[in-house]
Amino acid sequence: MTNQFHRALNRMALFTALLIAGLILFYGPFLQVASANILLNGIIIGTTIFGIGLSFVEMFQLLPEYRWARAYFAGKKNAPLPPRLLRPVALILRARPVRISATTLNGMLDMILLRFEDSRESLRYITNTLIFLGLLGTFWGLIMTVGGFADLIGNLNFADESVLTAMQNGLSRPLSGMATAFTSSLMGLAGSLTIGFLGLQVQLAQNGIFRELEDYLSAHTSVATTDTVATVLPQINNATNELTKSVKELKETFSELA
Repeated sequence: MTNQFHRALNRMALFTALLIAGLILFYGPFLQVASANILLNGIIIGTTIFGIGLSFVEMFQLLPEYRWARAYFAGKKNAPLPPRLLRPVALILRARPVRISATTLNGMLDMILLRFEDSRESLRYITNTLIFLGLLGTFWGLIMTVGGFADLIGNLNFADESVLTAMQNGLSRPLSGMATAFTSSLMGLAGSLTIGFLGLQVQLAQNGIFRELEDYLSAHTSVATTDTVATVLPQINNATNELTKSVKELKETFSELA
């Protein structure tokens, strides 16, 4: 099980290393793209760095969960409890015998899935935030471009011989707006893809421990046999018949009193 954790962590580390190497190799073009709009692109870069750090934090927080599951599968029932995600399940398994019912199994698996989903909400929110920032920069740049062209055309005097020079000088604002639109979209999408890949590795690591728990607990689940159902069913039918008779007698008694 720990091998799955290590594989996912190695993929995250390799991806981050390749990303850093690419930024170092193409430092000049990256700096030129980022400087198109320092404020917005700086926010996107900061959000991406924060998301990368949070992804590694979420990954390393899974390590105690893996250690507890590995110890529990090895038969160490009194192993130290996991700190976060699997703690309620560990408490249930510690208080119950080795074999559990199918209803308890379904409840625990649903609890694990819900906690895993909740732990990934922060990464999902950061990914959506990066997409939003990219779209915000796109619309911001388009507004600047349209406004710049409107001002340029409104201020041109076509009777003047220097109209071409004035047009060249007035194109700076529309072009800067287009640069803001394209660069923010590019960086927002790149950041969302980066956090999305790292979040996927966290999810794969969580799925690994979930599958191991599911397989182990399914092998130690007691299911009601056909003989047991056949024995209990007549008793339920008899109790239902007795209840029906009691209700009828009670109705007749009320009818006589009335």
